[in-house]
Amino acid sequence: MSEELPPKDQAQTPETPALAVPTVPTVAKPAPAAALKPALTPAAAAKISGAPASAERRQFVFSWLTLAWAAFAAATAAALSTTGRFLFPNVLFEPKTWFKAGKPDDYEIGAVDLRWQDKYGTWIVRNKESIYALSTICTHLGCTPSWLEAEQKFKCPCHGSGYYKSGVNFEGPAPRPLERFRITLADDGQILVDKSKKFQEEKGEWTQPESFLTV
Repeated sequence: MSEELPPKDQAQTPETPALAVPTVPTVAKPAPAAALKPALTPAAAAKISGAPASAERRQFVFSWLTLAWAAFAAATAAALSTTGRFLFPNVLFEPKTWFKAGKPDDYEIGAVDLRWQDKYGTWIVRNKESIYALSTICTHLGCTPSWLEAEQKFKCPCHGSGYYKSGVNFEGPAPRPLERFRITLADDGQILVDKSKKFQEEKGEWTQPESFLTV
């Protein structure tokens, strides 16, 4: 008896072995730089985030404290100054009105001595009979005349007033002669000039004893 063959569609065909697909190893991507940083604890994060605000707060407080102390110091100084004005009243120190001008023999007869012109505003003149002290203030508007030796006169540079050696005015707008100061001899024999006492020629005061010093 012949052996039956299976139908074609059920015939077994030899199995083709499956080809092995090579596997490609997966390369891990590098993590972002931010991910590499170590994670901060909440306390550390709070400390870092609060640092600028804390510094600004301290600076603000310090500025106000400085301003407050400055205002307090200024107010205290003003109060002390006001109190001091009551405790120590103002005293006006004026230059002395008198000075010693040396011995009569220190002055040349017929000459106008200018040594006290700048410091005391005084000219001292000696003639054969007496010595007198003239004010250096022009009687017009208060300028200071100059002694012109060649012309033997005092000449005011402001408005041209002229005075003789005696102090009498003779040209320009000056309304009256120069004033004389009180002049006497001190106990030590020196000439003592007192500017607090003045003598005016137009009032007849040049004849008074202390308007000149007899030598």
